[in-house]
Amino acid sequence: MVSVAVLVDGDNFSGKHAALILTVAQGMGDPTVVRVYADAQRQSEWHKAVGFRLIHAGTGKNASDLLLVIDAMELVLSKGIARFVIVSSDGDFTHLAQRVREHGAQVTGVGEAKAPLAFRAACNSFVEIGAEPSVALVSKSPSGASDLDRKIRALIAEHSREGAGMAIMVLGQMMHARHGTRITAHGVQTWRAYLAARPDLYDLDPRGPDAKVRFRPAGFASAA
Repeated sequence: MVSVAVLVDGDNFSGKHAALILTVAQGMGDPTVVRVYADAQRQSEWHKAVGFRLIHAGTGKNASDLLLVIDAMELVLSKGIARFVIVSSDGDFTHLAQRVREHGAQVTGVGEAKAPLAFRAACNSFVEIGAEPSVALVSKSPSGASDLDRKIRALIAEHSREGAGMAIMVLGQMMHARHGTRITAHGVQTWRAYLAARPDLYDLDPRGPDAKVRFRPAGFASAA
């Protein structure tokens, strides 16, 4: 399974979302590096977040941001990590996402609604988490693709023409009409959020009324 690095701006993002962040990361592969950067002397939800290594970044201005960036570049250049989850609502990480992708790695951003468009666009995919904790965005089966994913793949294959994909809006309508499925029943508010959280399986157009989704054959082949 592909290794994933999860790097969290702990001064910017609440530890109450820790379990949900891990769920997103597990949808991409094996989270072998899971770090939170923050001032460890301050009271924080991150102190009790299971599965996260808290890195004390000190008390200086932007100390957490700088250390996160240094570690990310080391991981992609020296360790060969090819998939990253960068967790922050801070637009300053736009440059990091772009640079990591230039080195051939895949970046999923995780942030709140306030995360700027520039950071979202710099990532391969972006998962928006609400201000309050919610249930997991992705339910990951041992194979990596659930029964729901296989139904989605079948619909995309049926309606895609010459590999162009299927409109996400139409996909949602067809999943309800054919299978009685509403994506909110899976703990997500939109189909885009669900699909974006599984970059191994799906490739999405930028946001827009006619945005389409395509399935990744390699992702489903590895799940077979």
